[in-house]
Amino acid sequence: MKKIFLFSFLFFVISLSLSAQGTYKNVDDAVQKLGPLSGFNLAVIADTLTRNFESKEDKARAIYYWIANNIALDGKAIKMNDTRNNLPEKVVQLRKATPLGFSLLVQEMCSWAKIRCLSVDGYIKNFPEDINNQPDELNHSWNVVQLGQSPDTWYYIDASKASGFLDKKMAVFTKHFTSEYFFADRKLFNLDHYPDNSAWQLGAGPKSVKEFYGLPVISNAAYEYGVQKLTPANGYIKIKANTPVNFSFPYNGKTIASINLIIGDARKQAKPEPMNFTSDGAIAFSYKFKVADTYPVRVVVDGKELVSYYLEISE
Repeated sequence: MKKIFLFSFLFFVISLSLSAQGTYKNVDDAVQKLGPLSGFNLAVIADTLTRNFESKEDKARAIYYWIANNIALDGKAIKMNDTRNNLPEKVVQLRKATPLGFSLLVQEMCSWAKIRCLSVDGYIKNFPEDINNQPDELNHSWNVVQLGQSPDTWYYIDASKASGFLDKKMAVFTKHFTSEYFFADRKLFNLDHYPDNSAWQLGAGPKSVKEFYGLPVISNAAYEYGVQKLTPANGYIKIKANTPVNFSFPYNGKTIASINLIIGDARKQAKPEPMNFTSDGAIAFSYKFKVADTYPVRVVVDGKELVSYYLEISE
């Protein structure tokens, strides 16, 4: 009897997990079949995307999925801080935008679908070299969506980061859809984004821009693996050579085959260093950095960048 109960319980847990993974599959598949909807104006696109869905959550997901898969990041406009083409109709026409253009388009389409949605301006870090280097101006925008009346019914959406990423020179856009920036995990999102208006920090997070820029850089895969508390907590690490640095990241238990450290920048990047790790509730490993210098360090899980730091190693 106990074995039957245990089997039933495990089946229930596995079923819940699979259900969570496929929560938006029907919505995503339906939107994918619609294609780019070229030649239509914003109102028609918004109506076409949302009219067959009942819930506001599914409507918002349809908007997010379409935008992230059909609008590219405009590296030139971002680099030049060019805001001329950020109006939603222009973004739909050009099929590229700055993060602000993405967020304004999400907001406008949600408005057509009668969903309360606001554009939020703030800061992110894209590369380990950004750690402790606060920019002079705001450098990112995203959205908050409200589905109910209580504070708990506000959710994060970042369609621009979900679309892919740019290289350091802002010249090459790589399309790479990330599902988890929709209704993103609050704890992780707050380590990855800092709003200009603290009212739009949903839950606990850094208390200042300076504190935010002292944190490690969160990459897309961190959302996929459900990473939470980071150890080390500081993004800039000062340590003597051959002293062990202990890394630990509580995560969602997804199966992991390999973890590597990528040490150095593109010009002086060493071969990936495979780690001996444990993954019982948290990804955990230790490493001694031998070369005295300053350099970025990226934690890569199964070929996907998870989080990055900047290290200052002394003799």
